[in-house]
Amino acid sequence: QVQLVESGGGLVQAGESLRLSCAASGRTFSSYIMGWFRQAPGKDREFVAAISRSGSVREYAGSVRGRFTISRDNGKNTVYLQMNSLKPEDTAVYSCAAESGSSYSTIDEYDFWGQGTQVTVSS
Repeated sequence: QVQLVESGGGLVQAGESLRLSCAASGRTFSSYIMGWFRQAPGKDREFVAAISRSGSVREYAGSVRGRFTISRDNGKNTVYLQMNSLKPEDTAVYSCAAESGSSYSTIDEYDFWGQGTQVTVSS
């Protein structure tokens, strides 16, 4: 069992940056692929970014590539999402998730989810 708690969301203006953190409980954090997903009002949850167990492989959705960076610190059981050049269309609830298999972007493959943190970008 893994418990995930996100933090770092907030209200920013377009063009600004935010850094989200996701702290995981337990001693097996490094055995999971970690991902960030988001859900905007009235829309389905969508993949944002994911990182391999060692941190050597990172995948991004096309809409955030070049603006967002995912990273992890296995010593601190934490995964991060640095979001730069934010746009109003990035407004959503952002959730982190842990995956014990081999998928990066498939939502249904993720085993554990956090409650999410709200990110609002004003124009």
